[in-house]
This record gives sequence, C-alpha cells and structure tokens, in this order.
Amino acid sequence: MPLALLALAIGAFGIGTTEFVIMGLLPEVAGDFQVSIPTAGFLVTGYALGVVIGAPLMTLLGTRVTRKRMLMLLMGLFVVGNVVSALAPVFGVMLAGRVIASLAHGAFFGIGSVVAADLVAPQKKAGAIAMMFTGLTVANVVGVPLGTFIGQTAGWRTTFLVVAALGVVGLLGVAKLVPEQPRAEGVRIRHELAAFRNVQVLLAMAMTVLGFGGVFAAITYITPMMTEIAGYSASSVTWLLVLFGLGMVGGNLIGGRFADRRLMPLLYVSLGALAVVLGLFTVTAHNKVAAAVTIVLIGALGFATVPPLQKRVLDQAAGAPTLASAVNIGAFNLGNALSAWLGGLVIAAGLGYTAPNWVGAALAASALVLAVLSSLLERRETGKGRIVAGNSTQPNPVPAARH
Repeated sequence: MPLALLALAIGAFGIGTTEFVIMGLLPEVAGDFQVSIPTAGFLVTGYALGVVIGAPLMTLLGTRVTRKRMLMLLMGLFVVGNVVSALAPVFGVMLAGRVIASLAHGAFFGIGSVVAADLVAPQKKAGAIAMMFTGLTVANVVGVPLGTFIGQTAGWRTTFLVVAALGVVGLLGVAKLVPEQPRAEGVRIRHELAAFRNVQVLLAMAMTVLGFGGVFAAITYITPMMTEIAGYSASSVTWLLVLFGLGMVGGNLIGGRFADRRLMPLLYVSLGALAVVLGLFTVTAHNKVAAAVTIVLIGALGFATVPPLQKRVLDQAAGAPTLASAVNIGAFNLGNALSAWLGGLVIAAGLGYTAPNWVGAALAASALVLAVLSSLLERRETGKGRIVAGNSTQPNPVPAARH
C-alpha cells in the first residue's frame, strides 16, 4: 500500500477522535459553561448535522481545485474548528467550532476514498479505502479513551488542542505524501449530480443509512444497557467501548480484504449476521461476558460493511464519484441520527433498555433486503444488456415462406 494512505489515515484518526471524544467530556464541558447535559448534547447533534450538510457542500466547492489541495484545505478547516472549540469563551462559540470542524468530515472521507482508490490497482481499491478508514476505527480504540483521559485530568480544552495538533500532522502528511493529481477536466456540478440518477447509487446509500444505523441503535444506549441490565459499573463502559472499537478495526480490515473479491456476498453475510447478533443482544445483554463478546461482534460486523458500501458507491458512480462518495459518508451520520431517535422512542415507550437492539436488527435486516434487491436489479440490467448485444450481432432472420 502507498505511504500516502498513512497521511489519509492520520487525518481520519483526528477526525474520528474529535467526533466521538465529546461524548466522554460532556459533563466537564457542561460544568465549565454552566449549561445542562442535554444542552451540551447539541455539541454532538450539531456535529452530526454539520457532516450531513458539509459533505455535499464542501465537495461541490472543491470541484474547481485538485483533490490533494482540497484535502489540505479540509484539514486546515478541521484544525481551525478544533482551535475555536478549545478557546471558546462561551458555549455558542464552542458549538460554532464543532460545526466548523464537522464541515470537513464528510468531504475528507469522500474525497479521500476516491484518492485512496486511485492510488492502487483496481483489485485493491477496497483495501486502500479500508486502510484510510483504519484511522477512524483506531480513533475509537486509542484516540477517544486517551482524549477522554486527557480531558478529565488536564481539562477538556487541552483535548481539543491535541486534536488540532493531530490535524496539523495530517495536513503536513497530505502535503508531503499524497501525489498531486491534475484536476479532472470537464467535471461540473451537473456532472457530479448526475450520479444520483443511478438507482444503484441510491440503493447503496440507503444500505449505508440502514446498515450502519443498526449498529448505532444499540451503541447509542450502551451505557444504560450495560449498567442497568448487564450489571457493569459506569467506569467499565469505557473499556466496553474500547472492545467495540477493536471489533471495528478488525471488521474494517476484513471488509477491505474481501470486498475486492466478492463485494455483494460480503454484504449479504455481514448484514445478515449483524441483524442476527443485534437481535441476540436483547438476550446476551443480561450476562456480562456474553454482552462483552456481542459488543465486539457488533463493531466487527458493522464496520465490515463500510469498505464494500463505499466501494459500491464509487463503482456505481464511476463517471463522477467524488460527490457521491462524500454524500455516502453523510449517510453514515444520517443513519446514526435516525437510529438514535428510533431507539429513544422505544425506550420512552417503556419497552426497556434492550429494545433499541430490536430496532437495530430491523434496520440491518432492511439493509440486507436492499442489498438483495440491488443485486437482482443489476443482474436484470446485465441480462438485458446481453440480449441487446446479442441481437445487434445476429444477422437479420430469413423471412418465413408464405403459404
């Protein structure tokens, strides 16, 4: 794998850390600004919405510059947002800093996926994408726990300054290691938007929303589920999330390895197994050991879908992949928001803290149905193409004799 992928992975590590570390620092931030925990929660919601909006917006703005330069600009924006958050005098300014940083998220992963795929041979594209996303998964194993520890001991502002420093390293890495590629000629906004007329692109994005949404339906409410149902102490949740992160790392690497060989079968297996495991989590959540094993499996199966889904979008939007790739990153965050909302509804309805697992299972199963539908439509179109091609090469039939 090219060394340039390391620079992309470092940027992904910083982005993943800043996205999730705020969840462990909400009490400290709320206390410092003298706001309630629910109000501080807008720092999470605002970031997610910024990703959804920023992914297409920043990608379209970047159509007039080379991909390398756009990646550098996005990392610069990421650094500015985290510095603003670290130095914010009031809560509103910190929220603005979070939104600024989030605008770089979707476009960085979207454009980075295209760049990573272009750096390697066609049969290694999914592996290259997975290598970049390894930075995001490792952030959940190392960056988030370490950032939470720093924030709780040296102050949450220090955490965001450290993350900003990671962004600087990522920026320098992109500048030094990512090769300069000429800007694609003839690429216009209308050209990029044309990819969304492809049903297969829309189906892949819908699979992203539902499949990864299934993961976060359970993980969003992991703390009350593990403390109230499994019997873990509140301090143990951090290590359970590390286990989840380890599963993500393994699943991401496995997904990248096999997506280059059998993409759709990999999606069938991972989405089907994810639906089953999430359903079983309603039972295993009552036992500490079984719950811990299940959390690892959810992380692994959930992230095993990321490289194939991202590659699926790139393949189906081959003529104009950049915007579609970035929007698909926003689809992950849309799935997170949707599943968290649905999980909250079933808990509020009095169905218990394990009820979101059923929501997650239903979402993953729905994604599996879409995967099968996508494959059937593709075979149907391929079959039509063969028939048309066959007819075009056949000589005109001899008219039947009239009697």
